[in-house]
Amino acid sequence: MTQPVILLMGPTATGKTSLALEVGERIGAEIVSVDSALVYRGMDIGTAKPSRAERARIPHHLIDIREPEETWSAADFADHARRLIGEIRGRGRVPLLVGGTMLYFRALIDGLDRMPAVDPEVRSALRARVAQVGAAALHAELSAVDPVAARRIHPNDPQRILRALEIHRSTGRPLSAFQSGSVRGLPDDWRCLALIPEDRALLRERIAQRFDAMMAAGFERELRELMARPSLTAGHASQRAVGYRQGWQWLQGDIGCETFRQRAITATRQLAKRQLTWLRGMGGLELIAAESARPEDLLRRLPPEVRRC
Repeated sequence: MTQPVILLMGPTATGKTSLALEVGERIGAEIVSVDSALVYRGMDIGTAKPSRAERARIPHHLIDIREPEETWSAADFADHARRLIGEIRGRGRVPLLVGGTMLYFRALIDGLDRMPAVDPEVRSALRARVAQVGAAALHAELSAVDPVAARRIHPNDPQRILRALEIHRSTGRPLSAFQSGSVRGLPDDWRCLALIPEDRALLRERIAQRFDAMMAAGFERELRELMARPSLTAGHASQRAVGYRQGWQWLQGDIGCETFRQRAITATRQLAKRQLTWLRGMGGLELIAAESARPEDLLRRLPPEVRRC
């Protein structure tokens, strides 16, 4: 029997990690991380990375496989995840893909259009510009040259705004011209579960509490160790993750500690909002209330043959 593939997605701070561990142990699963920050070594506290003890309970994949100076893309993830799904199934175990990077889920399920090469000088100039005027100003520029892409991208999502502008300035064509919009769809033996917060105020509070817990656990030390790496800069993709981007601003003296806290919490809440927007646009999801979710709520949505409880 070919084991099914289980996808567990949801916004940040909704309890995906603990649920995945409990469910994964019961069904004989191996976890594949679907998170753009967990791939990086040395970024443990600010990413809420599963601890070594948690990873010892069940095999984990796509965690700590890149240095912060290295690149990692949605296409890289999709290639690795497809290979891992085959290998895990070959061992007679269940692939359990867990995370909140919705673009990665889309890349795996629907595939990605091949994007053109970008002029490095254009990329450098745009990154300097976003540092000067902010993401919202560049989003307004994007609206003028590629309104289709601008409608899809949140004004507070600098990474995707920059990508769209890079392509337009490098090719003279909008990003939307390279996106076919084709959809492969979910294979029949894949199950897609989503943790959805019903109480948004509670989620916002959990995000604030988690940030304070990260600081108590040594997030400042982690940031300083990253900043001490000679070849690592605030411009690297790894350091644009929420919390890290604001942390560099704080430790470089651009903002104070309380401003750092507020900006990091706000950025994380905005991330959760974007993740929910992605989920609302995806089909084939089985929705589970995040606040009350228990392992049994996930297990009863799985095929009977994989339940071992």
